[in-house]
Amino acid sequence: MSLIYSSVVDAPLDEVFAWHERPGAIHRLSPPWQPIGVVREAESLDDGRAVLSFPLGLRWGARHSGYEPPHRFVDELDSAPLGWVLRWKHSHEFAAEGGGTRMTDRVDTPVPAAFLRQMFAYRHRQVAADLAAQAAARQAGDAPMTIALTGSGGFVGKALGPFLTTAGHRVVRLVRRDPAGPDERRWDPDAPDPGLLSGVDAVVHLAGASIAGRFTESHRRAVRESRVGPTRALAGLAAAGVRVFVSASAIGIYGPDRGDEELTEDSGRGEGFLADVVADWEAAATSAATADMRVVTVRTGLVQSPAGGTLRIFYPLFSTGLGGRLGDGRMWQSWIGIDDLVDIYHRALYDTAVSGPVNAVAPGAVRNSTYTATLAKVLRRPALLPVPAFGPRVLLGEQGAGELAEASQLVRPAALAKLGHRFRYPELEPALRHLLGRTPNA
Repeated sequence: MSLIYSSVVDAPLDEVFAWHERPGAIHRLSPPWQPIGVVREAESLDDGRAVLSFPLGLRWGARHSGYEPPHRFVDELDSAPLGWVLRWKHSHEFAAEGGGTRMTDRVDTPVPAAFLRQMFAYRHRQVAADLAAQAAARQAGDAPMTIALTGSGGFVGKALGPFLTTAGHRVVRLVRRDPAGPDERRWDPDAPDPGLLSGVDAVVHLAGASIAGRFTESHRRAVRESRVGPTRALAGLAAAGVRVFVSASAIGIYGPDRGDEELTEDSGRGEGFLADVVADWEAAATSAATADMRVVTVRTGLVQSPAGGTLRIFYPLFSTGLGGRLGDGRMWQSWIGIDDLVDIYHRALYDTAVSGPVNAVAPGAVRNSTYTATLAKVLRRPALLPVPAFGPRVLLGEQGAGELAEASQLVRPAALAKLGHRFRYPELEPALRHLLGRTPNA
């Protein structure tokens, strides 16, 4: 036996086991620092088969067996060529303990336990935190909904969709290609079909061209046109019967440099290209608001996950000791962990007190010098190579560097604070340790 990992989750046995049976569980259990993708989920924990993708085109097929609800199921590697050289039998065990559930993972494999422990520590933390967030939501009035989701294949969508399905919601993914199943519908952003949102209770609109890149005329046009028109069209369609329309937005609305001014949802908008785009984007989302449809615009900060966003760029640099502060490091960075962002979107769906703009940032904004020092500490690497001021300009151009890399925004989540919102990771270091698998005593 290579590894036995066990912990107690503060949730009833039946609830913990049911969470593992719902669509999306394998996505929520996949550590973001590992280069592994989910090709196919298992249809059943009884005799289904999941397929994962590894670098170099390798596939990991795992057949489920040993199904004894709510106490046990097993998955075993059964695919070539990995199955020829690697033994892997993983028993998932669940037992009531006190008022909670003891989860135990037993893995029979030649892979050393040292290589696996952080992965299973992450999985147990993730199950416990997701179940706690979902239980709190139910107590606050959350009930199963049918939710239409755009941008489901993007960085945030890949985290949010599985969270919602493990919470018991049905997610209908709006896609631009031919639908691959009953939970997908084809969406034309410029002219959505009148029946696109039939039977839908809520919409989460995440789609839009990436803001990152050189701010050329074509890039600026793509950023604007992928947001304003499609958002207005989708919001107009939603107004015919959807209860809540939640649209992505960005803290770029405050402008690239407000000094040390603390920015809340009541602060005035700033200047610059991104401020203009975000203002028009939010106006498009609220253009069709009615007394029967609540509209929320989620002003997102710098999302933290090695699977996407700025951390995806910084992680390999800092891991090799090549990271450092940007310029003098004094710019404010208002960040948010990916799982806290997921919780905010979830709350926007069920909490009728959430309306209008919401700053999706952690309470503990930091300066760039603190951010880079903290990341280096978590990775146990030096941060001795500051990035010269001209560096971002070479990659992003003058405007792109000023509005992205060098932006300084001290944003506070005032609307969420008034609601008593609880963040999983309000401080930076614990958030990075969780996301990068660098927790002590795992």
